[in-house]
Amino acid sequence: MRIPLSWLREYVDLPATETGRDVQAKLISAGLEVETVEHLGADLKGPLVVGQVLTIEELEGFKKPIRFCTVDVGRANGTGEPQEIVCGARNFAVGDKVVVVLPGATLPGGFSISARKTYGKTSHGMICSSDELGMGDDGSHGIIVLPPETEVGKDAVELLELVDEVLDIAVTANRGDCLSLRGVARETAIAYGLPLRDPALLDVPGPNAFGYPVKVSDPAGCDRFTARTVTGLSPEARSPIWLQRRLQKVGMRPISLAVDVTNYVMMELGQPLHAYDRNLVRGTIGVRRAEEGEKIVTLDGVERTLHAEDLVITDDRGPIGLAGVMGGANTEIADHGASGDGGDATTDVVIEAAHFDQVAVARTARRHKLSSEASRRFERGVDPQAAAAAAQRTVDLLVLLAGGTADAGVTEVVAPAAPHTVSVSADHPDKVAGVTYGRETVVRRLQEVGCDVYGQDELIVTVPSWRPDLTDPNDLAEEVIRLEGYENLPSTLPRPPAGRGLTARQRLHRRVGRALAGAGYVEAPNYPFVSEKVFDQLGLDADDPARRVVKLVNPLSDEEPALRTSLLPGLLGALRRNDGRGSHDLALFETGLVFQPRDERGIAEDLPVDRRPSEADVAALNAALPDQPRHVAVVLAGAREQAGWWGRGRPADWADAVEAARTVAREAGAELGIRKGQYGPWHPGRCAELTVTVDGAERVIGHAGELHPRVLKTLGLPARSCAMELDLDVLERVGDDTPQAPGISTFPVATQDVALVVDAYVPASDVEAALREGAGPLLESIRLFDVYENAEQLGEGRKSLAYALRFRANDRTLTVDEASAARESAVALAADRTGAVLRS
Repeated sequence: MRIPLSWLREYVDLPATETGRDVQAKLISAGLEVETVEHLGADLKGPLVVGQVLTIEELEGFKKPIRFCTVDVGRANGTGEPQEIVCGARNFAVGDKVVVVLPGATLPGGFSISARKTYGKTSHGMICSSDELGMGDDGSHGIIVLPPETEVGKDAVELLELVDEVLDIAVTANRGDCLSLRGVARETAIAYGLPLRDPALLDVPGPNAFGYPVKVSDPAGCDRFTARTVTGLSPEARSPIWLQRRLQKVGMRPISLAVDVTNYVMMELGQPLHAYDRNLVRGTIGVRRAEEGEKIVTLDGVERTLHAEDLVITDDRGPIGLAGVMGGANTEIADHGASGDGGDATTDVVIEAAHFDQVAVARTARRHKLSSEASRRFERGVDPQAAAAAAQRTVDLLVLLAGGTADAGVTEVVAPAAPHTVSVSADHPDKVAGVTYGRETVVRRLQEVGCDVYGQDELIVTVPSWRPDLTDPNDLAEEVIRLEGYENLPSTLPRPPAGRGLTARQRLHRRVGRALAGAGYVEAPNYPFVSEKVFDQLGLDADDPARRVVKLVNPLSDEEPALRTSLLPGLLGALRRNDGRGSHDLALFETGLVFQPRDERGIAEDLPVDRRPSEADVAALNAALPDQPRHVAVVLAGAREQAGWWGRGRPADWADAVEAARTVAREAGAELGIRKGQYGPWHPGRCAELTVTVDGAERVIGHAGELHPRVLKTLGLPARSCAMELDLDVLERVGDDTPQAPGISTFPVATQDVALVVDAYVPASDVEAALREGAGPLLESIRLFDVYENAEQLGEGRKSLAYALRFRANDRTLTVDEASAARESAVALAADRTGAVLRS
């Protein structure tokens, strides 16, 4: 929200010496985020005056139209003679009043003006546009043409209010009241301890039977609707300069008088308004939910298909506006002063000032991708009590500026609602802040905010209508604390209770991260949001459980409305982005939650904030949440080992992905089974299935290997990219993270090699498991060091697996017979279980 300091001073008598920086510091101390203070006209230097065009001579022979003008600037040039100026613009005529900058002046941006010869003439100054004066967008992009009654020779810097300071405030979602001059003025008055001239304190006539007919069919969506009518607006009336300049300073473009007035009042009071051309409205104005499939053309010229939850404004024909978002084109106000003779301009208007449900407005704006100044305010909360005052203020300005007549009829449809009250103990802010404020300070600060406070030790606080965010005792405590100054809170360190540390899950999470980082992987956390299209890109089956997703009601992006069921989409996206930016040798990992919907899910209730939730409260909340297991995943592409003088290097392959899974399993103290598999995005011939034994049954917890070429092409990934993903929570349950000191033997090792021939479909892991079990306790380690396939030597469909077995005892040196016996026992069990035979 942009707040011009000159406008702010109308409501608060700030000391004349206070600058925008001073006000910024005060508001920041009060809790508002004032990002910048813009100094308008800081480098502007006159003379800059009002002139009247006397003559225009069209210069011929140039590539673009050029005009040589004489302009009356009064005595501003010291001689009273007409000023000769060359100008290329064409949106002004003889007799028009314009803004003239004379030699010796400096325009915004450090642009100095002097007399110079151009196009065969000498130009003594320049006729200015709004862009050249730093005024912002006025929609014309041409020379400023002033009203005919403007005095020639008048100082244009003062007339156009070119010198000012503008505070740019980042308004948080809970402070909708500060999306107006009224709200920021209230905060400024409190910060300085000065009285506020509330612009909403107007004499407003009560409702009567003569107002424009209005029917509200959905009181929950619209609890207040005020309608006023103004007739006889002058077709030639234009927005005065002061109104246009204020709109420009707050970042809005002047359009037409009626529209400018509604925008001005919205910025002043925070109440969005809409003006309808009365002659285009057919019958009663209504408020209801849309019928599925209804259509409306909004003011931006787009035809929109409505949803059954959309709140709409209607007349006898159907929808004429999206409530709280944007009006319809079929009742649009015709531009005053733009039709020449004024024949097509709107002369009679109906003013709407209503209060709509903020959730309904927010969802409609998001559903139609149509954010507006009105929807921004309704989403954050608008003062319902200000509607009548805003309508009255709009009527007053239209009567004043356009010569209209206010109809005596006043329509006001109100759904009764009691004021919101909060019960809070007088010392509650003290307990929250750890500072003793005292009852008097608490009551005074709450009253400054606008609350009515009653009671002694237990306060009954009636919240003002413009602060719908004050709903709980902690909200009131925050108001006291921020107004007393966050900077006055003492700095204290928390005292954690002794005996508590990281949970087993947290310890494993950290160990896995350190282990993967030590193996050369870089952590790449990603947002947990995905599009359901990604499951098609990953090649998942139509009935794959990973396709069952939890969808967000209010997603950050409509393109990614679901929560992830796998870490791979985010990691593969990071891999693609980094590869596209020149980093081709990549090894990334992520540990994070995935979200799996439950078949039966409870309904989440709001937890209390004045006490610790009970176990039943927490259990009910957990029952309403989806299952959220923690997964770990890695992706690799490019070189795994760099080439150099030491060797040729090595590209990343499926074995590196499998080894990453082994690394994670070692950190969990779990026995990980690895066998050939086939799933989704992985290459069917280079995919390992990762298993563990849970309660005596084997369970698949993930996959690792090289990704399918079709998936790589669809996602735009490097060739031969690899990936691994597994369920870290299951690994934790079956693992044993108790630290085990390694056994160290001083006796020598006995190494025995064995080559076994098995059928090609037999997993090497099954052979290794049989060898390990058969070798007994003397086996220290086993390593597969060779895989050989040759149909001529081994036979069709056969392969040779060569293992190195290391035997060692803790209490003696093994004899050759002992090592050989252990080897033969291992081979015998492998032969029995897998059909392995010794290779001759």
